[in-house]
Amino acid sequence: MKARPFSLLARFPALLRDWLRALGWARLAFATLFAVAMAGFGPQLAEVRHPPFDESVLTWVHEHIPPAFGRFLLLVYQASGVHVTVVLVLAVLGFLTWRRLWPELVCLVIGTGGILLIVDRWLKPLFDRRRPSDRLLEDISGRSFPSGHAAGSVVFYFLACTLISAHYPHLRRPLYLASACWVALVWLSTLYCRAHWLTDLAAGAGLGFVWLSFCLAGFSVWEARSGRRHRA
Repeated sequence: MKARPFSLLARFPALLRDWLRALGWARLAFATLFAVAMAGFGPQLAEVRHPPFDESVLTWVHEHIPPAFGRFLLLVYQASGVHVTVVLVLAVLGFLTWRRLWPELVCLVIGTGGILLIVDRWLKPLFDRRRPSDRLLEDISGRSFPSGHAAGSVVFYFLACTLISAHYPHLRRPLYLASACWVALVWLSTLYCRAHWLTDLAAGAGLGFVWLSFCLAGFSVWEARSGRRHRA
């Protein structure tokens, strides 16, 4: 039992090599470029109180969205908040528990919990960017960059789609289509509510894609090493 930590350390180079192979050079290159861009442009974005490009985007959104659709977007933003999302996450975790898909459950917990910690506990305090002024909802608070709505929605919905559709291939298309439509509405609602700048969403989406890729690469390595096969 005492030798086990040393055994894990000895296997780490092989695990890292397998993880990098599962991740692929294209995703690794994107993650590297994204990290460089965040480090370079993040502090600059945080320093500008009224960024001209972002302000023009928010103005355009309000000028071109009809009031009726705008009220619907307000509901979408509220529905994508923490309280409703927690219920949805628990429902998916409950389904995975019911089906005894334990590795998928662990992967989803790490994916969703990890992205929340990265955004809310590390990056937002680090960049400390202020949100747009004249927000349409009073309960929008905290810092702005990167968008937790964008990052969290990419990770949770598309990670859940990937894990579930691997066991239920016939649900792959409707799951991804529904998720893509909902994520697009959530992003649009954040702009309409003036909860985020467009650059916040772009950074959150990029971060979500990177973390999603990391989680799926790790899950792929675990499956390959355990010899586990999906049950259709």
